[in-house]
Amino acid sequence: MKIDKAEVIVTSPDRNFVTLKLTTDDGVTGLGDATLNGRELAVVAYLSEHVVPLLLGRDAARIEDTWQFLYRSAYWRRGPVTMAAIAAVDVALWDIKAKVAGMPLYQLLGGASRTGLLAYGHASGKDLPELFDSVREHQEQGYRAIRVQTGVPGLTSIYGIASNATFDANAGVRYDHEPAQRGALPNEEDWDTRSYLRHVPTVFEAVRAEFGPEIPLLHDGHHRMTPIQAASLGKSLEPYDLFWLEDVTPAENPEALRLVRQHTTTPLAIGEIFNTVWDYQQIIREQLIDYVRSAVTHTGGITHLKRVLEYAAQYQIRSGMHGPTDISPVGMAAAMHLGLSIHNFGIQEYMQHGSRTDSVFRQSFTFEGGMLHPGEQPGLGVELDVDEAGKYPYEKAYLPYNRLADGTIHDW
Repeated sequence: MKIDKAEVIVTSPDRNFVTLKLTTDDGVTGLGDATLNGRELAVVAYLSEHVVPLLLGRDAARIEDTWQFLYRSAYWRRGPVTMAAIAAVDVALWDIKAKVAGMPLYQLLGGASRTGLLAYGHASGKDLPELFDSVREHQEQGYRAIRVQTGVPGLTSIYGIASNATFDANAGVRYDHEPAQRGALPNEEDWDTRSYLRHVPTVFEAVRAEFGPEIPLLHDGHHRMTPIQAASLGKSLEPYDLFWLEDVTPAENPEALRLVRQHTTTPLAIGEIFNTVWDYQQIIREQLIDYVRSAVTHTGGITHLKRVLEYAAQYQIRSGMHGPTDISPVGMAAAMHLGLSIHNFGIQEYMQHGSRTDSVFRQSFTFEGGMLHPGEQPGLGVELDVDEAGKYPYEKAYLPYNRLADGTIHDW
């Protein structure tokens, strides 16, 4: 069974997505997500110019060999562009293998370790009343765990809410959580860490008072703090029993988590911009985190992220795979199949796509009672409508950037 055709498809129904479609010489197709938010065309070029020519004629069944070939033969390896491209190939090959076997992908990965996947959604608002409304909306949609973000007094931007928020009447959901804004240049946002640190504990105090102690609550620091600031925040949030505090310090400096860990018992999560198991070696070995936040799409696919999670399992560290709207339904399905099969699953981020995206990607996974399930169709359970995808051409979009009051660029 040889790879006969490889197509890189770019579509922008509600946001930009990059999908690799592989077809074997006997007509079996497989899909892989290669979306890299704000840098989609870089992955398109890498796939089209450097990867696709290497795939034609290869044995589609040799997934491990293909992964090692694409990673080790490049010499210039690692990094988000390379690993997103490899991930797309890897997931597409797993999709093909499961379709040939006639079973859902999770069965090939060892079978189900649970009946479903606990999912969390994103509640946000410019102030507490708006945040409370958002939490209630998510509870009505079935979410049992919720990430909480809100506006900081004195700042104009709200992390977690798009500047051009819309309501998708067809899907019945508020589509306000896509930070990559379409336009020729990125949006500038303001930031003040001290104001943020004063504000966040009061938010969680209010949310706990309103919604009680049982609901799992999460918060994302988005790499904006120094180690001592993060340690202080983690300590101040301990009374509110967070499920996790995410991405508190810059990802380039994993040693920073040592100081944070020494001063707080609030669980820590990191990894959405990590790309390989080597990014995790130190923080897993030293048990500096509680949850691995990587996405299948950005970490070399199922083959490589499974290695990361198996390593993490030795230290009682669980998965919390990245899953906002910059992960396509193809990438989400891959995460669900992997999450269902591993022993050390923790939680799955899940933000509902808009109705246009759902018309392009026909999916079989379900979300009921706060739990996700990938479905029982052979393969990933997602099919791409190429004609529908063609209705939504690529539109340039950038993630925002932050400036402090004195004009200094700060981590977004």
